[in-house]
Amino acid sequence: MRPYVILNAAMTLDGKIATQTGSSNISGKEDLERVHELRKECDAIMVGIGTVMADDPRLTIHKIDANPEDNPVRVVVDSKCRTPIDARITNNDAKTIIACANEYKHDFMESDKYETFKKRGVKFFFSGDDRVDLSLLMSYLHEEGIEKLMLEGGATLNFSMIKAGLIDEIRICVAPMVVGGANAKTFFDGEGFDLMDDAVKLELVDSYSLGKDLILTYKVI
Repeated sequence: MRPYVILNAAMTLDGKIATQTGSSNISGKEDLERVHELRKECDAIMVGIGTVMADDPRLTIHKIDANPEDNPVRVVVDSKCRTPIDARITNNDAKTIIACANEYKHDFMESDKYETFKKRGVKFFFSGDDRVDLSLLMSYLHEEGIEKLMLEGGATLNFSMIKAGLIDEIRICVAPMVVGGANAKTFFDGEGFDLMDDAVKLELVDSYSLGKDLILTYKVI
């Protein structure tokens, strides 16, 4: 058993989720409100450590009217226990779970950093050898009462999740802009598939304009 996973992101027409310098303000106002409505519907929101390090996100609901109890559980996939001590996802705005790999468990749990996080109520889940076992993490989150999970990447985590068959739905905002850049982050990154025949197949189930943007919803087949 695992949560129903919705991958949500905004990208440029050429498939970039950030420029090569890390700029990622892609969505229009209407789409940002849509994203926060989705956060409100979900039990948890998950990102990778790269997103935490680059953006220091709050991962709370703050673009629409909401109560503190509406905030989803914040989940960070952080194999090497690199979450900064002052990261905003470790404050008391919402519950936080950090998933790490077993290779780094002993040293981390002996550290002052771990004690600080523990005092803040941050939970930790360890699995896998040198990388988090995402399937085990999904099972753990389901046991924690999380039935609907919103995945906000980044690109490497997005690919790892879809390759493992752990994404059920993709909602993507396509903004009318092109940025290019060989080193700019794409929607999916990671090692990729070698053959088109191996690609994950999708079914378009909804599409509509929202402000200047185009919103597409796909089911993963």
